[in-house]
Amino acid sequence: MPPLLVENVTKSFRQGQRVVQALAGVTLAVERGQFLAIMGASGSGKSTLLHLMAGLTTPDSGKVMVNGTELPSLTDRELTLFRRRQIGLVFQAFNLIPTLSAEENLALPLMLDGSISGADRAKVDQLIQRLGLAARRHHRPDALSGGEQQRVAIGRALVCDPAVLLADEPTGNLDSANSKAVCELLRDLSVMHGKTIVLVTHEPSVAAYAQEVAVIRDGRLVERFPVENGDGEQLAIRYQECLK
Repeated sequence: MPPLLVENVTKSFRQGQRVVQALAGVTLAVERGQFLAIMGASGSGKSTLLHLMAGLTTPDSGKVMVNGTELPSLTDRELTLFRRRQIGLVFQAFNLIPTLSAEENLALPLMLDGSISGADRAKVDQLIQRLGLAARRHHRPDALSGGEQQRVAIGRALVCDPAVLLADEPTGNLDSANSKAVCELLRDLSVMHGKTIVLVTHEPSVAAYAQEVAVIRDGRLVERFPVENGDGEQLAIRYQECLK
């Protein structure tokens, strides 16, 4: 079974007297070590789909399975613990705790689980080195650049070695240079370290770093295709065709 499986999920929201169907029967699987970008216009349902994958909301119908566990079957406490250990989350906002250092923010999921072992400390140190944060490990978020803060957030998402890493517009608050660096990091985590990654974006230049693109329109998966040689221009053309 793939580490991430979504089967025929539906989700609706009520806005006043109106019911809005955000997802209308989406099915997709993400294999181990795969880097999938989900694209769609604003309101297409792409972020709702990511939130379902993360267990942040529940589907009206259908299945969401991570590492063989069906998320809607878990209690709130079970889901909180499962998410901490099996699902890495990276958002557009860095969501770092301002009073903690970069190293402490990165190690936070381990700290929440209790005392940190020697093996845990070695893992934290290895991640800090891999993310290029060794010289900044004792700095608090307000002393870090946007790109450094996002790398800390990615490290925090990875420190428990989750089954999947989910990223929602992770480059949205970054300049072009830092955006490129974060995209390259995510690609390397997939290609070199076998991480399973799903990234939501509306930018073809960001999606071009993934191996595949899934396009959501009006709550439905309309197409899924491989990325050819990281070609953002060709990807943008095909994406626009999917939206017609």
